[in-house]
Amino acid sequence: MRAVYLLVLLACLVGTAPLELVLHTRVYRRWRRLLLTLLPVFVVFTAWDVLAIRAGHWAYDPRQTTGVHLGNVPLEELLFFLVIPTCSILALEAVRSVRGWKAGDEQ
Repeated sequence: MRAVYLLVLLACLVGTAPLELVLHTRVYRRWRRLLLTLLPVFVVFTAWDVLAIRAGHWAYDPRQTTGVHLGNVPLEELLFFLVIPTCSILALEAVRSVRGWKAGDEQ
């Protein structure tokens, strides 16, 4: 199935969506902060993938991706660098919310 990677990313987003809605993590509401957090992750890991693919150290199964690439990096991998950190931030903010932990900007 060519969309397996995309379906996994979608499942991650769907699985963490209740954290935003139920626990009011405000991750999506603070979109500028989220983008500033994701930007260095996206840049560094995309560069890493480009180099690893070019060197032959890394490859993707074309049977599980859509075949859409930006340069030599599959679209799904680029989305991975946005989706997984976002889900991680949602999880962290959910734990903070439940535990009552304060962040640096809330002290």
